Amino acid sequence: VQLQASGGGLVQPGGSLTLSCVASRRTYGAYGVAWFRQFTGKEREFVGGINRSGGTPIYADSVKGRFTISRDSAKNTMFLQMNNLRPEDTAVYYCAASPTIITSRLRVPSAYGYWGQGTLVTVSS
Repeated sequence: VQLQASGGGLVQPGGSLTLSCVASRRTYGAYGVAWFRQFTGKEREFVGGINRSGGTPIYADSVKGRFTISRDSAKNTMFLQMNNLRPEDTAVYYCAASPTIITSRLRVPSAYGYWGQGTLVTVSS
């Protein structure tokens, strides 16, 4: 599967932004999917994800209550709605997918075999 992430940009603190990740094939019910982010000079960090069977997304504590993951299965698209953005959310955001991932490994970058190209989110006044 190929993933195409988009929607990044410059936003002021407290603002909102929605990222999209379009898959080249059906992922709902077949792939676990997730969003990660990478700060300059740091390893990729889990933001949130959904297991293969769907269900309730899980989130990193740093974004819980501010970020929401959703899916449009008909369009093979996953979204990351980001509200109340903070300067420390500035990073390159990546979507990822895996057909074999289990719930306990959703937070682990190396568990994913498919990645989008990344989209830069900058939170600054």
